[in-house]
Amino acid sequence: MTTSAPVPEVETRFSAARQIADAVLFEGYVLYPYRASAAKNRLRWQFGVLVPPAWGADSAEHSSQRTECLMEPRRGASLLIEVRFLRAQRRTVERALPGWAFEPTDALELPDRILVPWDEGVEERIELTLSLDELTGEGVSVPFSRPASEDSELVHTEEGQVTGRLLRRREQVDGLLRLRTTEVPGPYAALKLTAELANAGGWAPQAAAARDAALPHSLISAHLLLGLTAGTFVSMTDPPEWARGAVADCRNERTWPVLAGEQGRADVLLSSPIILEDHPMVAPESAGTLYDATEIDEILALRTTALTDREKREARGTDIRAGEVIDLADSLPPEVWERLHGAVRALREITDPAVRQDPGAAPEAGEPFAPRPETPWWDPAGDRSVDPSRDRVRIGDHSVGAGSRVLLKPGLRRTDAQDLFLDGRSALVEAVLHDVDGAVHLAVTVEGDPGADLWRQQGRFLYFQPDEVVPLEEV
Repeated sequence: MTTSAPVPEVETRFSAARQIADAVLFEGYVLYPYRASAAKNRLRWQFGVLVPPAWGADSAEHSSQRTECLMEPRRGASLLIEVRFLRAQRRTVERALPGWAFEPTDALELPDRILVPWDEGVEERIELTLSLDELTGEGVSVPFSRPASEDSELVHTEEGQVTGRLLRRREQVDGLLRLRTTEVPGPYAALKLTAELANAGGWAPQAAAARDAALPHSLISAHLLLGLTAGTFVSMTDPPEWARGAVADCRNERTWPVLAGEQGRADVLLSSPIILEDHPMVAPESAGTLYDATEIDEILALRTTALTDREKREARGTDIRAGEVIDLADSLPPEVWERLHGAVRALREITDPAVRQDPGAAPEAGEPFAPRPETPWWDPAGDRSVDPSRDRVRIGDHSVGAGSRVLLKPGLRRTDAQDLFLDGRSALVEAVLHDVDGAVHLAVTVEGDPGADLWRQQGRFLYFQPDEVVPLEEV
């Protein structure tokens, strides 16, 4: 087994994936309004927390996570692994006393910030390079450890006098990564990779210890980045037909693997404690990290600029990353605000005469479609080539349109949690709709829903794509 630095080519691909991996790492790290005093910042780190086994046995949290995925490696391929997690660094604040003495305090006020006790997050990374031959049979087990440490930082006034100090304490953190591969039955040269990441620490709580006592000994926001030097991973969200059975047999616990890195590539995989889609991306309009993925950048930035001067001082004293958010929001130029206000990812230029707004006007060959100025491009009535109430779509041997009865079979590729409750329910198609990207959607009402007539009057429907329904005649 080797633990050398990653191969440069794959290291480059890891770099492309790290932007979204960092968003996972710091998900909810410090929430708006970015102050330790805010109630929602008192219960922190909700995702990917692997607690010590002795504490996890008596709590609702877990000490391990399991990733299983499929890959198609080429001969001689190596597997690159990055174990990434945060380590809670407990910071206490002391004020200076005469005679070079210090005493604990709840707050230390300075002109630019108010320092308060806080648990900072220190990023940890374990890098491994393994030959796939090492992972057959029993596989390998890789223990790792980060020792306890402590340091202090003096706090000075603007005149250079010592007014206090910060003490930072990191507890020992121990972990274990188990890796093994098994062959996938069938004609394809595919392997199933099992990766189990566990907290192996021996810390035990004293009596009924609170969660805060366990966090310094935990792996926080734990996740894996996996890369192949030669070969590809199989999408676990939208696998090819030959792999669907093997993907269904994979067991992922408290984590979910998705393809990551550059679009169109499949040699990097992110196993995340947050469910993502393949090739997740941070919006290119984002001007920086805001550490609060429950809101969009524009809202967070606007709210941040509205904080009072004292609130901004407390945020700067809560955490260095929170201070960076304050500085970022205060420095955004007008053109960035305009970019944050909204973005259209893609629009088709329609050149087919069959979808022109005015079918009676014959275009010149190759002439692009240009909507009439008085009709907005997004107005459904602006394209006479479509009629939601009369259009139909082929599903297998059946023509489906308004009035057709279908069975709902939502797919895992793009389904939200509510859709899963409708699996197996029959529904009535109300309209066939086309979006600006060319995709077809079926607007439906669920049969037996007492509010169906009201939804129909208001034009409020549920939407499924054609491959998520089965014409009822086929059932």
